[in-house]
Amino acid sequence: MPPVVTRALRNRWFVAGLHAGLWFLLYLALTNLGGKAPDFHEAQAVAKPPQSVAPVAALERLFSQGIRPPSLSDTNALNPFVTRYFVPPAPPAPPPPPTTRKIEVTYQGFYQTGEGLKHTIFRLGEAYVVAPIGARVVTNLFIAEATMQAMTLTNLEAHTNIVPLNVKREIVVPIQ
Repeated sequence: MPPVVTRALRNRWFVAGLHAGLWFLLYLALTNLGGKAPDFHEAQAVAKPPQSVAPVAALERLFSQGIRPPSLSDTNALNPFVTRYFVPPAPPAPPPPPTTRKIEVTYQGFYQTGEGLKHTIFRLGEAYVVAPIGARVVTNLFIAEATMQAMTLTNLEAHTNIVPLNVKREIVVPIQ
């Protein structure tokens, strides 16, 4: 507690006066406890009805046609309460269909018998394929060369893709 409050509570005269004042308030409350109830009685009825607060005769003039301002719909002005700001934009056009797709090719090796052609072994997606050099893999993709380390794939435009041994490669080819 602050020192001022502590000093006031330690003062005997202050505490004795406060104590006496509270006993005096209690005495006043108890002596006036049996007070008198207010007088309740029936209200007197008013002889004449209350006056109308609105002059009805003047209301008819408020709704006459001559008093109204001209309508805004008769003018060429834009309506200030209509806006095109919140109109949602047209939905976007659907994207064009894809023209290419991706394939996964994993080169597994090659074999050659005698003086015959080299045959490559590769995995196309999940299927194993054995094809000779020059064979078509997909669409316009052909096997150009096969070595111990890599297989070379090419297309008609002479774009080449090199697929290393046992490495999965994604190659983009056109859809036909």
